Amino acid sequence: MTKLAVSRRSRTITTEEVLIILCHSVNEVLSNAGNAGVDYSPMVQKINKTCLRPDIGCFVLFDGGFSGLVIINFTAESAMEIYRSYLLSMGMPENELAQFHTADEVGNVMGEIMNQIVGDFTNKIRQQLKTSITQSQPKMMAINKQVQISVNTTLDQPQSRRVTFNTAQNNIFYLELSMDKTEFIKLHDFDEDELIENPDDILAENYRQEDTNRDNEQTSSNQHDDLMSDLGI
Repeated sequence: MTKLAVSRRSRTITTEEVLIILCHSVNEVLSNAGNAGVDYSPMVQKINKTCLRPDIGCFVLFDGGFSGLVIINFTAESAMEIYRSYLLSMGMPENELAQFHTADEVGNVMGEIMNQIVGDFTNKIRQQLKTSITQSQPKMMAINKQVQISVNTTLDQPQSRRVTFNTAQNNIFYLELSMDKTEFIKLHDFDEDELIENPDDILAENYRQEDTNRDNEQTSSNQHDDLMSDLGI
């Protein structure tokens, strides 16, 4: 009699695992933007609603394999620390930096960082969960009162979470995630470590290829000149 193999219990990935992926994206992007030392609390809060809060906040909608909303609320101190560290790491003179979190330049830079965070998050979701989500353009604004934000679509049993982050200088900001109550169940093993194309790597490879082509052209030209010289032409 043929015996049926007992399969391993399928691994289930829930909202908390998706939140961890997002937290990793926040840490990695900020670290690459000159803000090493940012860390998040091991405790996560279950919340009933997502809000933009003072002093400066940003939100991004995403849709696709699942729908949701990401919000990051910065205090003025944490926003200025991240903004300054980012631009100083890029070689910007300190005397050219904005002095207040309400400056348009601060909002633009923080919006750019938010866009990188969510872009990294969508790549990780594609890699680790084998599903695709698309993001809206980040909306960053300086506010002095709480503003409730909801997803412009009907979520299936929405779940909301909040995580506290601390910067290297012990300033605080908060990450909020609201998404469908969704479970991803792994049916079979797959490679989660496959490389994701990095735009910087692609540009660097293009530059290397251009340099190689120029070197080859120069070598070919020199050989041609030597041959013409040998022939007395």
